[in-house]
Amino acid sequence: MSKTNPFQDKLVTVFGGAGFIGNYVAQSLLERGARLRIASRNPEKGFSLQPLADLGQLQFARCDITNEQSVAAAINGASYVVNLVGVFAGDQTKIMGEAPGTMARLAAEQGVKAFVHVSAIGPGAESSAEYARAKALGEGRVTEAFPKATILRPSIVFGKDDNFINMFGQMISSLPALPVFAPGAKLQLVYVDDVAEAVLRTLENPAKHGGKIFELGGPEQLTMLEINERIAAAQGRERKFVALPDGLSSLFASIPGTPMRRDQWSLLKPGNVASGDHPGFKELGIEPKPLGLFLDKWMVRYRKFGRFGLENTRSARS
Repeated sequence: MSKTNPFQDKLVTVFGGAGFIGNYVAQSLLERGARLRIASRNPEKGFSLQPLADLGQLQFARCDITNEQSVAAAINGASYVVNLVGVFAGDQTKIMGEAPGTMARLAAEQGVKAFVHVSAIGPGAESSAEYARAKALGEGRVTEAFPKATILRPSIVFGKDDNFINMFGQMISSLPALPVFAPGAKLQLVYVDDVAEAVLRTLENPAKHGGKIFELGGPEQLTMLEINERIAAAQGRERKFVALPDGLSSLFASIPGTPMRRDQWSLLKPGNVASGDHPGFKELGIEPKPLGLFLDKWMVRYRKFGRFGLENTRSARS
């Protein structure tokens, strides 16, 4: 291990570290020799990381981020702090708006070297979506309390175990025809490993990256219809996709129990791509990976005959 590695034997607290993105950030930090504290409402979701850590390298803290004492305890002794918490349910204003400010203030009071806050592309104080308003509030509170914090705004994050590509993969494998919400909306899907690497690179160099906002978008812009078509092709299936009018999509998203919430629909409709007003992967020295690099492999589980079925499904088009 290089002597210049800033994470070696340093304690890093990762709020939301037991979640989807957190799992990848945690693995990267463990590989770099950091001591890691996973702070989460349900830390047991991160127990799968234990075999990757050396003795004493990994610890778990059950944390309520809306409780200041709980947050302070999770930060205690840490040299670095990362906030990955994001939700589409519950009190989003408190969880993604107010709580990050508390984290940032306590991190500053405890002398933390660097703070990285993961937000999302498209935060807006005037947005109709509570999610976007909460993200905007969170960014403001973090910057106010910890001026040298780095804010990362990724587009929709994909990975082998995500809830985005896999949701569509499951539906496409099960239904002969599918509705497509906002079929022309463009997304700049970003690979989860690339986001994790961006977290590490900004965290390790606050002198260079602190106080900045980075927009993280993948190397291509795809419409919702194109994404569905690519998933179907990777499964070797022919499917009929029906473009839904906005009014019908909005009504559907308002029904409890549907796959897409109203906030998610409001955010999806205008698309989700980098504005170009902020630095991104290029300025971090990262070349983002496209969805096509992984899709065929990941869709094997959804083919009619699994790994034996691509040629069959290409000919039979189940």
